[in-house]
Amino acid sequence: MIPRIPFQTEVVRRLELNPVVAIVGPRQVGKTTLARAIGENREGPVHHFDLEKPSDLARLADPQLALEPLEGLVILDEIQGLPDVFPLLRVLADRPDLPARFLLLGSASPQLLRQSSESLAGRISYLELPVFGLDEIPSSDSDTLWVRGGFPRSLLAPDDAASDLWRQDFITTYLERDLPNLGINLTSGLLRRFWTMLAHSHGQVWNGSRLGEALGLAHTTTRSYLDILTNTFMVRTLPPYLANTGKRQVKSPKVYFRDTGILHALLDLGTMDSLLSHPVVGSSWEGFAMDQILRKIPNASRRAFFWATHAGAELDLVIQDGPALRGFEFKRTLSPRLTRSMHSALETLQLKDLTVVYPGPDRFPLADRVMVSALNQVV
Repeated sequence: MIPRIPFQTEVVRRLELNPVVAIVGPRQVGKTTLARAIGENREGPVHHFDLEKPSDLARLADPQLALEPLEGLVILDEIQGLPDVFPLLRVLADRPDLPARFLLLGSASPQLLRQSSESLAGRISYLELPVFGLDEIPSSDSDTLWVRGGFPRSLLAPDDAASDLWRQDFITTYLERDLPNLGINLTSGLLRRFWTMLAHSHGQVWNGSRLGEALGLAHTTTRSYLDILTNTFMVRTLPPYLANTGKRQVKSPKVYFRDTGILHALLDLGTMDSLLSHPVVGSSWEGFAMDQILRKIPNASRRAFFWATHAGAELDLVIQDGPALRGFEFKRTLSPRLTRSMHSALETLQLKDLTVVYPGPDRFPLADRVMVSALNQVV
């Protein structure tokens, strides 16, 4: 077990400021383990309801009768299983003496937990718990994290075969049980084919029409499938940055898998050797490195974009830092060089700085405002 102290500290801080805190993230990422650790270190009573347990659901048959008398910390695990409780939580969160605070755990984004955002506006704070990152493991395990991904049971499996088996089972369970439990009833085989085809397009600009033609679906249907994967934390859609220039710019988002282990499982890449010999290796490392950067910069995911023009200039990642822009380019090579695209991005976007992230160990300047940096040395 790897303790996640920074997340634990942040949840406790938010519970002091808000009557309701929601930890959201994919299933099996460690939300329940984190909540238990918070409960064990908290003074006063702690009440834990697992909404996938029939006995706990029976206790909540009359939610007001069950929750209103409670004091201390109340943990509601897999809250998407009981959406009707959100209006009641608003009432309980508005009590003047505030005898209880509520910690909600959910495997869907606030966009899917629509009732929570409507009922608890101004009363709830959302914290996303991601898979494990480089900042939580020994540096010697970085390649293992890249290949296996950051889900705890995948990363900590005894060998690559056991890790791959866990991820294959996770994919099956996600399609056949988790999505139906969210009220999303789709043919699991069709969605798996879409998900696998999306894996081959990891790191590329979204083209719903092309995927739709391959699957015999309308582009609106493929977009709805993409939204499902996004709102359940399986993929990230990176929007384009549209600069006020005369250049024709790409306006569709790019799509990245949130966890490279799931990406590799869908492509049957269970080992480092199989990954290194596959065409996806470059874009896989790009997505992996990008995710680590977004973890290091507070609230970066809300201010993250890519930039590209139809003439061929592009920049992998643009982060809005107040009025300034920071650029990042990901190069899986030990000898990165300054490119025409980098020059164009520096001039067109008036970047504050541009960091070329590479798999080497050092950090050194490449040009004015351009720095080459090892992933663990990016600042």
